[in-house]
Amino acid sequence: MRTYWALKKAKYPSMIQKTLLFLLMVNVANMAIATTPQELLKGYEAQSGISSPTRGEKLFITKHGKEWSCASCHENQPIRDTKHPVTGKVIKPLSPNTNPARFSDQAKVEKWFKRNCNDVLGRECFVQEKADVLSWLITVK
Repeated sequence: MRTYWALKKAKYPSMIQKTLLFLLMVNVANMAIATTPQELLKGYEAQSGISSPTRGEKLFITKHGKEWSCASCHENQPIRDTKHPVTGKVIKPLSPNTNPARFSDQAKVEKWFKRNCNDVLGRECFVQEKADVLSWLITVK
């Protein structure tokens, strides 16, 4: 027969798991909410400070540690369809002015920043870098 303390201890992992699951669901729900590029930029700037389109453009077109730049796949002016140089997959325009679907889903934005920053920089982007690049992309027409 189980003792009171054994039963009490058995409940704690369950309560912790439920609490963590709840917090995860709340975060996922918040991330899945549609947004605008301007709202994303405001969020990045709240975390990092004022963005600079000039720094964003420089980061976008400059080759970095892995000998790639963002422009390697998206071109210097990311306003039309391109093809990935390795896979040949079509990449829709990155500028939200020519492709309104861009930067409209925070979860997708974070997923692609993580993947592409790793490809280009060999690490995740800093929030300031995301803000700078996005502030520049908002100006590209």
